Amino acid sequence: MTAIIYRLKDNVYIPAFAGIMKSSGNLTDRGRNNNMCHKISRVYLSRRGFSLAEAMMATVILGIAAAGVLLPFTSGAAVRAEGMRRTLAANLAGDLMEQVVNTPFEDVVDTYDGYSEAQGQVRDLSGVIFTGSNYARFGRDVSCVYVYMPQESGVAEPEFIRVTVRVYYSGNEIVSINRLMGK
Repeated sequence: MTAIIYRLKDNVYIPAFAGIMKSSGNLTDRGRNNNMCHKISRVYLSRRGFSLAEAMMATVILGIAAAGVLLPFTSGAAVRAEGMRRTLAANLAGDLMEQVVNTPFEDVVDTYDGYSEAQGQVRDLSGVIFTGSNYARFGRDVSCVYVYMPQESGVAEPEFIRVTVRVYYSGNEIVSINRLMGK
């Protein structure tokens, strides 16, 4: 017997014996053992699917695509958190500057020059320490310096004070506000 290979639809090739011929898209064997041809064609046609290598390649490609899609979301969350920290720090600096500005001019330097609140010890306007977890890593300090104008002599009382309020997050300065106060 001679082996012949027949091509079925979808480029599926099956081996056959001499005497089996293709007839109208189906394999027949000139009247002998017609069931054998159908069994062979069903076996080869039922072998459709993905190989392990194809499945692994698809998984890798999907993983890379998912990482590319999710990366902006994680970066966006970090930027959002930094923005919230800076906004809170600006509010804390503004509140402390408001306290300084509402102090009489003669008492500003004595009261606030060198004033410092350690990390986690930030106080509100009434002097109560903020206990929220949002404030746990914040600290702030104030420096006050007399400013002399060129037309003033160094002998006279200064008429201006430069007040600087700095806010720190985990020891790093993130906000600084300067203001020039006059009598």
